[in-house]
Amino acid sequence: MLAQDFKSFFETSKRNGIILSFGGDLSENVLFSLGEVLKLRMIQGETDATIAKRVFSIFVEQAQNIIRYSADKLPTDRASGGMISAGMIVVGVENGHFFVVCGNEIPKADAAILRERLDHIAGMSSEELKRFYREKLRQAPDEGSLGGSIGLIEIARRSSAPVEFEFHDLGSERSLFCLKAFI
Repeated sequence: MLAQDFKSFFETSKRNGIILSFGGDLSENVLFSLGEVLKLRMIQGETDATIAKRVFSIFVEQAQNIIRYSADKLPTDRASGGMISAGMIVVGVENGHFFVVCGNEIPKADAAILRERLDHIAGMSSEELKRFYREKLRQAPDEGSLGGSIGLIEIARRSSAPVEFEFHDLGSERSLFCLKAFI
């Protein structure tokens, strides 16, 4: 039964255009390795260099968001300050366009703030995103931010369509956050 289930999953993934899929514990080291695989897959597929760069950039931003903001995280060691966080990230092709989708559990209290931020970003034109990005670069990071509060803006700027996102209440003070960007 195990082989049949795996075969079905594998075939479904291929049929749905999945070129890279990872689910589990993610760290900066794992991100680096997955990034290398993604680069090779893009070269193998003879992807236009500009498109490949945008896919890779969005992939890295989304993976870093999982590492930084997942509700399921563990410090790797005190010296490096690194984290291992649980989540899933998938890169594929749908209707002739690449997509990068990620998902991870977040504290339920963060969902409303994140939804508000994403609604605001999703409603902006590319010129407004560019101005907003520049503004944010000049400001101090948002409270609780582990980056520069610009990762979501960067994803939206590099996407060819507004980002899609959903939150699913998991009870027990957690929500599943999913974000999809098309390139």
